[in-house]
Amino acid sequence: MSIDSGAVFRAEPSPRSKPEVREWVFVAGLVYLLLVSVALVGSGFKAAVGGNAAELFAVAGNPLTGLVIGTIATALIQSSSTVTSIIVGLVAGGLPVGIAIPMVMGANIGTTITNTIVSLGHVRDSEEFRRAFAAATVHDFFNLLCVVLLLPFEMLTGYLAKAGYALAGFMAGGGSFSIKEFNPLKPLVKPVVNLVRDSFAVVLPAELAGVLMIGFGVLLIVAVITTLSRLLKRLMVGRAKDILHKSVARGPLSGLFSGLFLTVLVQSSSTTTSLAVPLAGNGVFSLKKVYPFTLGANIGTCITALLAATAITGPTAIFALQIAFVHLFYNLSGVLVIYGVPFLRAIPLRAAEALSDATAGNKLYALAYVGGVFFLIPAVLIALSNRLGL
Repeated sequence: MSIDSGAVFRAEPSPRSKPEVREWVFVAGLVYLLLVSVALVGSGFKAAVGGNAAELFAVAGNPLTGLVIGTIATALIQSSSTVTSIIVGLVAGGLPVGIAIPMVMGANIGTTITNTIVSLGHVRDSEEFRRAFAAATVHDFFNLLCVVLLLPFEMLTGYLAKAGYALAGFMAGGGSFSIKEFNPLKPLVKPVVNLVRDSFAVVLPAELAGVLMIGFGVLLIVAVITTLSRLLKRLMVGRAKDILHKSVARGPLSGLFSGLFLTVLVQSSSTTTSLAVPLAGNGVFSLKKVYPFTLGANIGTCITALLAATAITGPTAIFALQIAFVHLFYNLSGVLVIYGVPFLRAIPLRAAEALSDATAGNKLYALAYVGGVFFLIPAVLIALSNRLGL
């Protein structure tokens, strides 16, 4: 009787299975650290500002300045997930939602710089670069158009703030400002936050301890989301490419849900949209097929702020949840209003095509575009708002 030695090896787990288990456990640990870090920012903010929040928020006392802060911060950090998580923590600490809303809108603009940088990898081939740059900047123009249309409408009606508050109140349990029933992670998060706060408070004044907690929380958010994105990219990027190939070509709705789904998986809209840019550059997908995929990524990235909001407890917890829902409603509104109206839908496509045609002839236009949209124009807006006393 012969023994099939191969059966022994087939019965053993694949060499990759055990490392993957460890990596997914590490992902769970990083998610927990994200919750703790956001709670640290909120708690530290309360301790640092006390009753002087109005003076602290003077730098972002108008929508234009808030928009610029969100744009520049995200362009520098290259992660809207990080910035929106920080904003959630600041709102929990007392940042007015009305100031936070344009910051969230700015974060949407700032995150698209990553796609533009990725497109520069095709700069040696003019035709490839033209396609890749168009695929990258269609996301920019869509987010810019969202701000142009929805920020004034929000300032006039407050519909985002109202819708976010209504859903936050519903999730919190009616009129109550407590979401402890909604937040089962409170017993896990609060002891760590209290430990850090008490450790700082032993040797430092309350205000300085609060500032250090904010700094520590922000650094932790950046480190956690950076590590989490890289880890999930390694775990999911191969599968993401497969999904991208199979779904984007099927139609706009399929492409939109693919972008949403993949962004939820990898916790980074920059990662998922950057996957599409090289494929567009190489001619695998047309600009019209990449376009709805990037819109799905816009919606999918909201999961991080919603997750972060669940870490917040206390009287301001509902406002943290509110700004997270505002982020979601804003991106949903952009898709419904702009992509749902043929005339508006065509504007980002035409603008991206026109700009990519120009940059294919002169690559310096690409550098001028990045510097202008993400840094020069924001600086001018800040100077203008200060001059006009807005």
